[in-house]
Amino acid sequence: MRALFRRLLAMSVKAAAGLAIVLATIILVRAFDARRAGPLEPWHTVELESEMKAGELDEKVSLSHYLAREEILFREVKARVESAVGPEDRVPANRYWSDGPLSPASLPIDGNRTFELVPEKIRGGVLLVHGLTDSPYSMRRLAEIYRDLGYYALALRMPGHGTVPGALTASTWRDWAAAVRVGARHVRGRAGAGAPFHIVGYSNGGALAVDYALDVLEGARLPRPDRLVLVSPMIGVTRAAGFARVLGLLGVFPYFETSRWLDVMPEYIPFKYVSFPVNAATQTAALTAEIRSKTARAVESGSIRSLPPILTFVSLVDATVRTEATVSDLYDRLGETGSELVVFDVNRSAGVRPFLGRQEENHLARLLPRRLRPYRLSIVTNSGPGTDEVVERAVAAGSEQAVVRPLGLSWPRNVYSLSHVALPFPPDDPLFGGEPPTGNALQIQLGTLQPRGERSILAVPVEQLMRLTWNPFFPLLEERVREWATLPAGATP
Repeated sequence: MRALFRRLLAMSVKAAAGLAIVLATIILVRAFDARRAGPLEPWHTVELESEMKAGELDEKVSLSHYLAREEILFREVKARVESAVGPEDRVPANRYWSDGPLSPASLPIDGNRTFELVPEKIRGGVLLVHGLTDSPYSMRRLAEIYRDLGYYALALRMPGHGTVPGALTASTWRDWAAAVRVGARHVRGRAGAGAPFHIVGYSNGGALAVDYALDVLEGARLPRPDRLVLVSPMIGVTRAAGFARVLGLLGVFPYFETSRWLDVMPEYIPFKYVSFPVNAATQTAALTAEIRSKTARAVESGSIRSLPPILTFVSLVDATVRTEATVSDLYDRLGETGSELVVFDVNRSAGVRPFLGRQEENHLARLLPRRLRPYRLSIVTNSGPGTDEVVERAVAAGSEQAVVRPLGLSWPRNVYSLSHVALPFPPDDPLFGGEPPTGNALQIQLGTLQPRGERSILAVPVEQLMRLTWNPFFPLLEERVREWATLPAGATP
C-alpha cells in the first residue's frame, strides 16, 4: 500500500510540475508576443490621481461632488497626457492630440463626460450605465428617448472610463458598482417618490444593473428600480477572461510591461478606448462571478421572483460576451416577472447563408429550442430564405406559439450579422452610424468605413474596422423601450 501511495504521489508531483512548465511557457510566449505590440504611450502608462474609488463613493457622495471630481480628472488628463503628446503622435487618428480632428474637446459633444437630460416636466427617472472601455456617448440616443417621454436621464461616466485606457489598469468592478449606487440615489431623488425609476445598462453596464438589482433583493438600502433595460449585457464571459490575470503576471517587470495589455492599438475613437488592459478582463470575470453567486442565492431563497421586469436586447452572435449566459444564467432562472428577451438573429438570406459557419447555421435552434418559457421571447429574423426583409417572431410567456409581425425593416447589403457594439446606436449616429446625418460635424464616421487593400498593412486589424457599429433594427429597439417606459410603475408589460 505504501509503495502504491508513493507512486501516486510521484505521479501527482510530475503532473503538477508539467502543468507548471506549460503555464510558465504560455506566460512567457504571451509576454514576448505582447512586446511586439510596440511601446506604450503616455495614455497607457499615466496613473491618474483624481479618479474616485469605491472607498470614497459612499451614500454621502452627491452627484455634484462626483461631477466636481470628474472636472478635476479631465483637467489632469489635459495636463499630464494631452500636453505630453510628442510630434510623432500629432496625427489625425490620435484622439489625444489636442489640436487634432478627433480630440473630444474639438467636437460638438464631449461624449466622455457624465451628462444629464432634463424634460420640461419630470414624470420618471432613468440611470444609464455604459459598457467597458466605453463612455456615456453610447447611452445618448437611449437617454434622448427617455427624455422625450418625460424622464430625467442621467448617463454616468464609470470610473476609469472616458479619460485614458491606462486608467482601466487600476479600476475595479467595485468602483463601478459604487458609482452606480451614487447615480441611482440621485435619479430616484430627481424623479420623486412614486415615479417610475429605470436602469438601462449596456454591456458591462448591463451586468452592473443586474448586480445592483440583486443587491436590492439582498436587503441593500438602495432605491428599487421598477424596470431594467439591458443591451448586449455582460452576464457571462469566456473562461479566457478569468485566465487573463495569469497572462499579465510578468507585467511587473519593465521589459514585459506590455504583457499587462491584451490589445495595444492606436486610440482613434474619440469616445471609446481601443486598447484593452488585462485588468479590465479580470474585473469582468470577477463581476460576472459575483452575479452568478447572487443569482444562485436569489433562486434558492425564491426572491428571484421579486426582481423587476427586465427587457433585454442581444445579438445571437457576440464576440465580446456569451449570449447563451444571458439565456441560461439569467432569463431561464427569473420565473414569471413580466420580462422579455429580444434576440437579433444572423442574416439568413440566400446570398449570405452559404458563408455562415456551420456552428452558426443551427446556433439559434440550439440556444432557444422550442419550449415553454417564463418570459416573452422575440426573435428578429429573415421572413424567408430568399429575402433580406426581417420579421419579429414573438412567443408569449407560457406559450410555444409564435406570432409573426412584419417590421418593414431589412438587412443592409453585405451585412451578415449584428455585433456586440452595434445594438445601442441608430443608423444615423454621427460617429458610429452607417447613415450619418447631412452636415455631420465629425470628420470620421466609423460606421461607413470600408477599407480595402493588402493585408497586414493597417495599424488596426481589419476585423476591428469592419465590425458593425450600428443597429439597422434600432427602430424596433426604440419601439420596445418606449412601450416599457410608458407603462405605470408596477404594471406588467
